[in-house]
Amino acid sequence: MSSFLSRKLNAQQPQPPREAKDDDLHEIFAEDSAEGAKPSAAAPAKPEAPAAATPVQRYPRGINLPPGTRDAIVGDGVTKVVVREVRPDGGWILDTGYAVPPKRRLPPKLAQLRKQLRAKLLAFPDEADLWKRDDPEKCQLIEDRLKQILQKMQINLPPQHYETLRDGLLDDLLGFGAIQPLVGDKGISEVMVNGPEIIFAEIKGKLRETEIVFDDEEHVYWTAQRIVRPLMRTLDRSNPMVDARLPDGSRVHLVTLPSALLGTTITIRKFPEKRLTVDQLIEWKSFTRDVATFFEACVVSRLNIVVAGGTGSGKTTLLNVLSAYIPEDERIITVEDAAELQLAQRHVVRLETCPPIPGTEDEGKLTIRDLVKGTLRMRPDRLVVGEVRGGEALDMLQAMNTGHDGSLTTVHANSPRDAIARLETLCLMAGMDLPVEVIRAQIASAIHLFVQQSRLKDGSRKVVQITETQGMEGDRITLLDLFVYKTPNHQGQGYSHEGGGSLEPSGFPPKFMHQLKQYGFNLPATIFGAGRNKF
Repeated sequence: MSSFLSRKLNAQQPQPPREAKDDDLHEIFAEDSAEGAKPSAAAPAKPEAPAAATPVQRYPRGINLPPGTRDAIVGDGVTKVVVREVRPDGGWILDTGYAVPPKRRLPPKLAQLRKQLRAKLLAFPDEADLWKRDDPEKCQLIEDRLKQILQKMQINLPPQHYETLRDGLLDDLLGFGAIQPLVGDKGISEVMVNGPEIIFAEIKGKLRETEIVFDDEEHVYWTAQRIVRPLMRTLDRSNPMVDARLPDGSRVHLVTLPSALLGTTITIRKFPEKRLTVDQLIEWKSFTRDVATFFEACVVSRLNIVVAGGTGSGKTTLLNVLSAYIPEDERIITVEDAAELQLAQRHVVRLETCPPIPGTEDEGKLTIRDLVKGTLRMRPDRLVVGEVRGGEALDMLQAMNTGHDGSLTTVHANSPRDAIARLETLCLMAGMDLPVEVIRAQIASAIHLFVQQSRLKDGSRKVVQITETQGMEGDRITLLDLFVYKTPNHQGQGYSHEGGGSLEPSGFPPKFMHQLKQYGFNLPATIFGAGRNKF
């Protein structure tokens, strides 16, 4: 991964880019022009390494420390880190033992020129908001404008520096700024910007800090504004947090100052180019062929299913796969906060929440609960809610209990038992003064199956538990595990958190076998582990 960037996180409030004056631009590279376009230094001037007797040195964040520096404190007034050693490649070893990769920054003069030219290359601020980075016509237009400005300013750049500046400006104006290489990399599933200096990426289920940095907080804020403007959202002091969906379907979440202490944060959950299939998940050992057959029988037989799991565990992906089993002749309505589901069926109505009109508190706002209530007047055969996270859980349960069988949804929880407790809490958020026993009875009668999804220690995402609700026993919902993920050396209750295991049947068939048979699924008892030792 490569980029060109520098960092100055001493600005406590993001500022719009200052309009560059001709004298300013000429002065930036006046020295280079006078010397026949002598290449700039690749990094800021580095202070000499402190002598052994010198007290601990303090450095601002966003600079390359001299190789061999030890016991340096790097901070920005909000946080600080203690650097025990700077490696020859520029990477840091912190006092915690964590290895910070070397950061690839733009030379200071290029960074300043890039910052001042960003706004100057556009006829108006949002001119390029809908332009794409891979559009050669728009790229050529921006490059032509850049050449004209540099020629007018009599700034003569070496070819290598010109290409670096050009590519950086194209990323800023047509793409995602410094993180454009990460967003364009198909092997990266998530990009996390924790301010200008710290950028992580998820690669094959593992989070890794990258070499990429932004120039400064203004650079991150510029990129954030380019993301939210085409989505008709605002990110400013009056609305410092935005949750939205990119045109390609990827989900983005942004938080800016003053809430984000290290600078504007950007989290992008990338959207897969192709809809994942059951065969792919079986190939990746997310679950077995027998479990896939069982899932198909449950969905076609109109069982209500809740997919539970933690953040980034693959709940939405599994919900996509399960929804693919819904027959084509049924009317499906999906409700999501940020639309991610990719249903292949023809008769699908997709609904998404809507924020209030800018400058108003609630005008034009539609929540998940509003949409769920509205779907019940649209004659759905199937209701698919991307995630329940509030009072809509009660509306969802009522829909499941009043003829809308075969509904699917997801919820954040660490186990099926925790999912029940989570649903009880969400139902109480609806504002209805209902006893917990009544809510619990609603859950027991509405939900047939909990499917637990998890991201394991090795980064793989798997179905780790499939649990049936068997009704009420006193004031408690009884559960039966049908499948549990186990590894060879696993001990104790519950599923294993290690990789290298498999989803094993418990030996008990589900209570709803008669309903599966009514829809033509006569599953063999071996799927549920008949004849095997029960655990």
